[in-house]
Amino acid sequence: MSLKGKTMFVTGGSRGIGLAIALRAAQDGANIAIASKTSDPNPKLPGTIFTAAAEIEKAGGQALPIQCDIRFEEQIQDAISKTVEKFGGIDIVLNNASAKAGKNPHILVLSPPLSMKAKWFKPHLAYTMAKYGMSMCVLGLSEELKRDQIAVNALWPRTAIDTAALAMIPGVDAQYCRKPEILSDSAYIIFNRKASECSGNFFIDDEVLASEGITDLSKYAVVPGNTEFIPDLFID
Repeated sequence: MSLKGKTMFVTGGSRGIGLAIALRAAQDGANIAIASKTSDPNPKLPGTIFTAAAEIEKAGGQALPIQCDIRFEEQIQDAISKTVEKFGGIDIVLNNASAKAGKNPHILVLSPPLSMKAKWFKPHLAYTMAKYGMSMCVLGLSEELKRDQIAVNALWPRTAIDTAALAMIPGVDAQYCRKPEILSDSAYIIFNRKASECSGNFFIDDEVLASEGITDLSKYAVVPGNTEFIPDLFID
């Protein structure tokens, strides 16, 4: 498996899970466009499009940092144009921010499986609507783009993931979380599957790894040896 020479367009990849997935692809020599709002340092959240680009290039990839607010269509179009101009096309789209095609094209959305249980709506209705909206896009686009053999899938973690954003939530203890690398390794496996045969799925990280015979997940624990983790949202 390899993503060498592939071009990945990442929304919201200046830190956390999006950056971790980009870094895994960069190890193969992939081209990565980081399209995110953060161009200036934030005292509460580390990472900008420029620090992310530096990490990607250090890991072995080619990087293109683009300031982009996905709430504005013209900014998205401009970011896509810049990516195509620099790298010649786009093979993979990683949609990590809530608000085409080359060889073996993939769109991967970081969103959960759909569940209509009220418990997922009551405490954080707006967040649930945003994430489920992304999941509904997976359902629709996977069918819409099937004839073009473009894979559209979702990926979600089984457990809470230790990121800078999670650290801002009171009461969440990082020692009961897993590292973002469990998602980057899962995404890497998905990106290397045949697009025409792998679409419309709502993947869970540990299930993706298990499908490749990877069942020892100890290296992903924030605290070595820990076997108890906080379940992530939307996992029944």
